[in-house]
Amino acid sequence: MEWVVGLIWLAVIVGVALWWRAERRREDAWSRLNTEPGPDSAESVTVTGRRLRRLWIWVPWAVAIGVGVTIWLLFDLRITYVLTSGLMAGLLGSQVEAFLAARHAAKLERQLAEAIDIMIGAVGAGSSVGAALDAGTAESSWPLRPYLEEVAGRIRLGDSPSAVFSSLSERVPLETFLLLTSALAVHWEVGGKLSSTLTTVGRTIRDRIEVSRRIRSNTAQSQFSTMALIALTYFIALAVFNNGREQMREFVTSTIGSYFVAGSVLLQAVGIVWMNLISKPRF
Repeated sequence: MEWVVGLIWLAVIVGVALWWRAERRREDAWSRLNTEPGPDSAESVTVTGRRLRRLWIWVPWAVAIGVGVTIWLLFDLRITYVLTSGLMAGLLGSQVEAFLAARHAAKLERQLAEAIDIMIGAVGAGSSVGAALDAGTAESSWPLRPYLEEVAGRIRLGDSPSAVFSSLSERVPLETFLLLTSALAVHWEVGGKLSSTLTTVGRTIRDRIEVSRRIRSNTAQSQFSTMALIALTYFIALAVFNNGREQMREFVTSTIGSYFVAGSVLLQAVGIVWMNLISKPRF
């Protein structure tokens, strides 16, 4: 039966690899779409700059493969233990990577709100939209500054502002950037009082950031509880092993015992994925 379990796990690994390859191909397709039609002619302008992406999404699964191979070579365990250990390492690593990516996006949104405040002050003092954008760019820092520098530079070089703002919202697929670029594009086309528009946009972005913080604080307790229960399971297993080493060693080395242990680890992996999915804010 072990070869059947091995085939199932091989199919899971191949499915994960194919999904990752499809995601990479989709990102590469975005990068190859480097032209946008001009508003007044049939010619096109070059769209430069990088797209906001999760560059380290493959690292946890590479580490998981390394963990599985290391356990297999050093401890010579059953294939079920090797695969489940690799899967658990990959899922835990992916949680860390997702946390870092969410923190990066939150930092972008906070810096964008601060840049909008600077733009509001510049516009209120009588500056033009381009000068206000330059002021916000000068006072911002990484990771937001490269995006704003490219927007300001392309506008100075004569690119269509609507195309530039649309390109920014596509390269940074966050709702806050879409809100700001839409407001700036509409103002550039029809005019109006920009200070009040930016004030409303800035207030909306800060409200969204506050709501996101509250959601993360509420879901952090459930996530910590899940991790604590998983750690408690291994603590109990260690305590049982210390009380009856021979019986536990015979159990975990048997075929049925390996299936039970692998099944419990699989259920823990499902719990991690499930908790991650239900704790993500979607708005």
